[in-house]
Amino acid sequence: MIKNIFPNFIDNEYNGKKIPLYLFYLVTTYTIIRSLIHLFSPDGGSQSIAHIPLHLFSTNASDTIIHLFAEWGLSQLLFGLLYLIVLIKYKSLIPLMYSFLVIEYSTRLFLSFYKPLELEGYAPGGIANYFLVPLFILMFVLSIRKNGQ
Repeated sequence: MIKNIFPNFIDNEYNGKKIPLYLFYLVTTYTIIRSLIHLFSPDGGSQSIAHIPLHLFSTNASDTIIHLFAEWGLSQLLFGLLYLIVLIKYKSLIPLMYSFLVIEYSTRLFLSFYKPLELEGYAPGGIANYFLVPLFILMFVLSIRKNGQ
């Protein structure tokens, strides 16, 4: 299993089941689009999508939250570009990418309980984490299984 996550030779050969590969194209697209929303929408998606009540905060506090969402968007864009590079040139790293996704989304889910946000509605990303964590675990397992296993 370790050899599938950290291959000795990194190339563009993907040997796992096909569905994790196809889903990784969608994850990459979603990650890049989401990052651009956080970077370029006026509120960074903080109120319009995540339902953070910016109107209840001072202008300085709202501007800080919007700025943090933009920085988060930059981080997401970098991950999205890394995912795109993996898809174009280094598909043997897809199991490693799924392990990162499992860690990221599991931690997001944990943080929603450990450091909850006061929202005026349900953030789509917060709800999606409940479905994405098990999905990414399954895709990770399938990505390390060779075709024919």
